[in-house]
Amino acid sequence: MDETKIRELHEMIEKSNNIVFFGGAGVSTESGVPDFRSKDGLYNQHDVQFDMYQPEYLLSHSCLVREPEVYFEFHRQKMDTRNIEPNNAHKYLAALEKTGKLKAVVTQNIDGLHQKAGSKEVYEIHGSALRNYCMHCGRKYPMDYIFKSREPIPHCECGGIIRPDITLYEESLPELAVRKSVNAIAAADMLIIGGTSLTVYPAASYINYFEGKYLVIINRDELNVRKAQDTLVINDKIGEVFTRLAEMSGISLD
Repeated sequence: MDETKIRELHEMIEKSNNIVFFGGAGVSTESGVPDFRSKDGLYNQHDVQFDMYQPEYLLSHSCLVREPEVYFEFHRQKMDTRNIEPNNAHKYLAALEKTGKLKAVVTQNIDGLHQKAGSKEVYEIHGSALRNYCMHCGRKYPMDYIFKSREPIPHCECGGIIRPDITLYEESLPELAVRKSVNAIAAADMLIIGGTSLTVYPAASYINYFEGKYLVIINRDELNVRKAQDTLVINDKIGEVFTRLAEMSGISLD
């Protein structure tokens, strides 16, 4: 870990009063949630049951509608995060929010770990697997309903299919979450981008609304994105970076 860069980041945070965090799958991998595109991600996991399908199809509206049995079996096997716990990255952001410096977390993740760690202002631009609703009448169902249902395809009392409240391929992002995310990023004096490859659009394009002073990218791998000359780039695990920041600030993550 580059201690000089960590200290520089710490100083930036100390000087900022309106921080927004924009995060992706890499924030949750240290909790055991697989990402999508890495060598161990969902897209590269070989499962005889699903090998005949493209990964994007299994997470698409088309699959949900055309082959719901396949969609729900994949969801139950691969998307269950009910017993996953937040890691130090989630905990640090929740603690930073309590100081008043962090104004919002914009997340591409659907696992609800930011809220579980204590964050209040979280904009889930890809929805959440912890919410379910009927596609016909809109009735809401508990987060574990799909996993506990004895039906291969869970149905509402009205006969409609109960689905998770996540944004699938071919679906539009939730308008309210997007609007809040863009407004927060545009108003921020510091934007921290962490644990994301910035390859999923339109979500990745939202960072272009940032016009503040400090832009920071924390990612294990180098990102092929256009960066301003003064952008601070830290290629390390985000949980370890935030753990060190907490130590510097005297923040307890227990």
